[in-house]
Amino acid sequence: MDSSLQSSDGCFVCGKHRGQISVPGGAIYEDGLIYVGHAQVSEEQGTAYLGHVLVEPKRHVPGLAELTDIEAEAVGRMVARISHVLKMIEGVVHVYAFVIGDRVDHLHIHLVPRYAGAPKEYWGVRVDEWPDAPRGGPDKVAALCERLRKNLSSL
Repeated sequence: MDSSLQSSDGCFVCGKHRGQISVPGGAIYEDGLIYVGHAQVSEEQGTAYLGHVLVEPKRHVPGLAELTDIEAEAVGRMVARISHVLKMIEGVVHVYAFVIGDRVDHLHIHLVPRYAGAPKEYWGVRVDEWPDAPRGGPDKVAALCERLRKNLSSL
């Protein structure tokens, strides 16, 4: 394992994992390999798109190609489990998985739900732009995270 990929002091994602950055609702799941949490509440809007979850390896790696087999298995399993729980408890009809990686050099997989009623013009990367999309502040995000934690543990 390349020691330069262990962690990065200036990395936003590593800062979350070290507890230096507050995450709305706290960790949904965390172990030695991965961290799962809800996307940040927008400072401009004071809300977040509900159900926008991030799955991240704990080790500082820039992309999918740098994951070990064990990390890849853990990330993939959690992507599937979180997607399942979102559909099961939140009435989500589809879950998008995006890896963009242009601004933050630490792999994070965005799981973004599409809720019933979302018009086709907002499907895909624009789903969170839908004016009637479910949004909420820190309290709603925390409540959703608690529901995800509870139901994730029952799988």
